This record gives sequence, structure tokens and C-alpha cells, in this order.
Amino acid sequence: MLKEIALTLSIGLVFAFGSAEPISKTTSAHSVHPPTITTPLGDVKGTILTSRLGKTIYSFRGLRYAKAPINELRFQPPTPIEKWDSIFNATQDGAPCPQSNIEQTSEDCLFLNIYTTKLVKGNDNPKRPVIVFLHDGNFYSSSSSSAEMGPQYLLDQEIVLVVPNYRLGALGFLSTSEKDFPGNYGLKDQVQVLKWVKENIAAFGGNPESVTIAGYGAGGVSVSVHLVSPLSKGLFHKAIVMSGSVYGNWPLVNNQMELAKKQAKLVNCPVDTVKNMMQCIKTKSADDLVKSTPGFKELGDDPLYYWSPVIEADFLPSHPIELINKGEFNKVPVLAGVTADEFGGRAYTLIANETALNELAKDFEKNSPISFHYEKNPEVAKTLKTVYFEDKPIDKSQIPGFAQLYTDSLVGFNINRMMKVLAEKNDDLFYYHFNFKGKYSNCYLPDSNNTVPYGASHQDDLLYLFSNSNFAQFKEGEVELSTIEKMTKLWANFAIHGNPIHEPCEKLDNVKWEKFSTKNQKFMDIGNKLAMSENLHEKRYKEWEKLYPLSKYSNAQVG
Repeated sequence: MLKEIALTLSIGLVFAFGSAEPISKTTSAHSVHPPTITTPLGDVKGTILTSRLGKTIYSFRGLRYAKAPINELRFQPPTPIEKWDSIFNATQDGAPCPQSNIEQTSEDCLFLNIYTTKLVKGNDNPKRPVIVFLHDGNFYSSSSSSAEMGPQYLLDQEIVLVVPNYRLGALGFLSTSEKDFPGNYGLKDQVQVLKWVKENIAAFGGNPESVTIAGYGAGGVSVSVHLVSPLSKGLFHKAIVMSGSVYGNWPLVNNQMELAKKQAKLVNCPVDTVKNMMQCIKTKSADDLVKSTPGFKELGDDPLYYWSPVIEADFLPSHPIELINKGEFNKVPVLAGVTADEFGGRAYTLIANETALNELAKDFEKNSPISFHYEKNPEVAKTLKTVYFEDKPIDKSQIPGFAQLYTDSLVGFNINRMMKVLAEKNDDLFYYHFNFKGKYSNCYLPDSNNTVPYGASHQDDLLYLFSNSNFAQFKEGEVELSTIEKMTKLWANFAIHGNPIHEPCEKLDNVKWEKFSTKNQKFMDIGNKLAMSENLHEKRYKEWEKLYPLSKYSNAQVG
């Protein structure tokens, strides 16, 4: 049966939580010359790591960036952390936010990790560009864990890396029709991270005037809305959107009341009134809430996403496309793209579940929105059956159609639409298609004993940006090392220069990365070699554009 590590990377890992409180200045060091620095909030003690190429990494993990969102602070925007008097112990990962597939979590989880290879020394501040990277996990799982998002690859480049936790699941995204529970708490945590970076990153050798916000999957979705959020304005200077966006068929709504009611019922709370429902939910432990996560599944392993950003006055006052058309967005250089196969491997999971497959085939109009993440619409369902299945019976023979549909609906069209909309107002856009197939993957072909990757799947590009303890390290001479060198160089170049290939060079295959525009629609194909191409999946995406015309957004200019 298909193994999809994307949703289970954290299972079985043991985390050593960072201290939530400062430690005495007399605490002895457990490593050679552990770094201790002074920040505007107080002194911080870290540890030493080593990069892939042998550089010394100064690591500060489990740093608190906001107060614990517990008790009266649950379902509230994050509260900034106050100064401390003694040395803060930033030597271990902070607790992951509550989620169903990790045992050791805590609702007190608003921590971040910082990595750099050069610290401030006297008046010498390297002021390196900063990448703030938001983890994936579909808004209900994953964390900033150094075991999964290790800095050993990226820190061979001259950047400062920040990887934060943010609230997940109901604790991070529950919203109702009442103004007291607007939602987007996890996204507001991310805003607080950016504020913290602006105020404190110089102490770690970072440049607060050169901050790139980056994210993958749910993290990419987050960045796509930070691009238009008034709360994020001025807090970042470049953006990297990887495999996640809300600009296409993603159903953005003003609240998730029905989902809130479902959460309430799963933990035995009343739903007669919002007041009674929320009073009850507030009494439930974080453990009670996250243990109910499997109850959100509706059709086999679908939907992929339950919780979502919502349109609300403070963080996201309107649909992103409307805000961009009105010029109300953060105009910064953007690097965005997809993997070649994204969630195509979910096709095998679906056909292996005979009950789910039969339900989908029996009533495609009713059930396809669950799997393919769009608001129920008969016209959409009809077109998808024609485009992806050629109006043939939906059965086990339709693996290729399911694979393409999962890939396009969950990621591809949303990213492509975002790039086209931005291109009307922004000239600094770089589009990519990750097509490298290495020996490791987050998705393997069934019956291959986890030895044959399905393709370039969702999260597979992360294997060349972050060290991940779930996978064996690549050995000298293996082709994957070349991809690590290319990916880390491209991403660092973008953070430094606002262009992934500042100057063509042999290491980057002597290619010039041409900018994306509505006219040329250029993208970089990242495979064994780098190569420019154009009009990614043009025929398929045009079908989606017909289903989701931009005419419904004011002053829409692209199609």
C-alpha cells in the first residue's frame, strides 16, 4: 500500500523540548564553546551544529516569540513576549503545537529556531539576508523540528534561517460567525514571528531590512495570503511560495462555522448557540481536540485540508485577487512553483480504498469537492470528469486521471493562477517546476517496498533544502548532492539578490532564469539540469480558468 510520509513524518520522533523559562547564568555548557548572545529581550544561549560542508552553525532553538496561547489567550491573537533577566536556554527544540500524530506536544508552543554561521562580533555585524520558513502540514500537523527541518544544507549559504511553530487545527484556525472568534490565529502567529524578527534578528547577524518569507504546502498557502494581508505589510521584502496557494479553486470563506460545529460534536459539545459551543470547546484540553482530527475525514483519506485561512477584517479583509486588483498588496519579488507530481500519489490511496472509490464514482458531483478542494458546483464536476477522465467510468483504471486531478486541484492551478494575477501588477516573478526524481521520496509506488519513488512528489524538493532525519544522508558522488547545491544556491540567491540566478554560472548550468509574465509565462524546470520552458500545463489550466473566471473579481485583467 502507498506510503505517504507527507502526513506522517513526525510519527515516532522524540523531541527534546526547549525550556520555556530562562536558565541561570551559572549553568554549565554541554557542548564546546556554546554561543551566548545579547538580544533586545535578554541573553540567549545556543548550541553548535555542523553544516553538510563542515561549517559551524550557531543554533538557537526553542526561542519563545509570543506568550503561551493558553487559558484566556486561547483563540486570541498572539501576545508578544516580555524581556527576561537571566540567560534563555535556546539549546533544544521547543514543543510542537498540538497535533494527532505526535505524542509529545504542548499548547505552549509558540517557539522558533534560528540558525546562522556568523555572529555579531563587536561592531562587526554581518547583516545577512534572513529566510523565515513556514512549515507544511495542512494546517493540522508538523513543526519547526530540527530533526525534520535541519539547517545543515541551507546554512552552507550565507543566510540566517528562522523556522517557527504556529498554532494548528482548531486551536489555530477555528472561526465562527461571531466577531469574537474570527479565526486565522495561526497566521497571526506568523505575523508575530515577522515582528519578532524585525526587532531582534540583528542580534543574530541578520538583516531586518532583508527578510524573505517562505513556506511549503500550508506554509506556502500562508505566504500567499501574507502577500495581501495588511497585518504583514512592511514586515518582509521577498516571498517564496512553494506548493500551496489560495488564488484558484481554493474555497475561501468568511468563516468556518460548519467546521467549528463538526469540531464541537467530535468532542461532545453542544452546537445550539455559538456561545454555548465555544464555552464548551474552551473547556476541552488540547489533547481532546487533536485526538478528534481523524473524524474530519469524509471520503477515505480525503479531504487533504480541513482548516483554512478565512476572510476577516484584520488579517484578510477580502479575497486576495480582489486586493491585488485594487493594488492593496505587498509588492515584493516572488519565487513560486510546484513539484511535477505533487499529490498525484494520492490516486493510489484512493483506488486502494474500494468504499471511497465507489462513493466517488456513484456521486461525483457530491463527493469530488471533498477530494479535489472546491466548492460544490455541478458545472465544475462535469468539466473535471470530461477533462481528466474523458467521461469514462471512474474506476481503478483511472490512476493517471486521478493523479493529474489531485496535482492540479490541490496545488497546481492555485499556484498558476496566483502567478498570472500577480504578473499584472508585479514584474519580479520567478516560476519553477521541480522535476528531479531522486532515490528518496515522500511517496513510493505500491508494492515497491519503499524503493521506487512515485515521482517528484509533494515535499520531495524539501529533501534538497533541509536535512531530514527520516531519510538517510546522501553519500559523496551521488547525484542528489548536485541537486542540494543547486537548490540551496537558488533559494539563497533569491533571498540575497531577489533573483534565483543573479549571474549565470557553471554550478547552475549556465542558465539565465527569465522572469514570468503574462506574455511569456516562462518557468524554470528543475531536473537533473536547469532548463527554461514556458506555458506549464497550459491546456489543463485553461480548463480551470474557464471554471473560475476572473470576471467575478473587480477589475480582473487576466484569464
